[in-house]
Amino acid sequence: MKVSTLTIALAGALLSVSGGAMAQAATDPMVGGAAMSPSKDIIDNAVNSKDHTTLVAAVKAAGLVDTLKGPGPFTVFAPTNAAFAKLPAGTVDTLLKPENKADLTKILTYHVVPGKLNAADLIAQARANGGKAMLTTVEGEPLTAWVDGDSVYLQDAKGGKAMVTIADVNQSNGVIHVIDTVLMP
Repeated sequence: MKVSTLTIALAGALLSVSGGAMAQAATDPMVGGAAMSPSKDIIDNAVNSKDHTTLVAAVKAAGLVDTLKGPGPFTVFAPTNAAFAKLPAGTVDTLLKPENKADLTKILTYHVVPGKLNAADLIAQARANGGKAMLTTVEGEPLTAWVDGDSVYLQDAKGGKAMVTIADVNQSNGVIHVIDTVLMP
């Protein structure tokens, strides 16, 4: 994929929300203390969330802002600040250094799937495929989604797992699902 497509995908990861996993997002849902408007793009909403300051900083460092402000549509699995805090000490600071831009971009674009997949779409795909939905990220590697009870979970290429804590935060260029863990390609 082109770098601009990767950038759009990453910007989507910036916008995260908190709340019940499968609850449908209401109009202008609150994420990180700020109303998220479905008429704004992923970046314009994400920069207002106090729960996604690390993600926003990462998107800026990777040079993905313009891409994520693009038309999409994208499905973004957006890790919160708390998700980034689970990484080993020093990881985020290291990734934000200019010499690590390629690694940071790879991680961020792994959180973006082309197209707009709401929670109902993910659940339907999982049920139609024996309980698991295989998604191809903008980064190029697969991501597995499955449902357990009323929650949607993701498994990354390294076996790490994340839970969707807020689903279906609609944007003008896609949809954001807030997650509790950073996914690794």
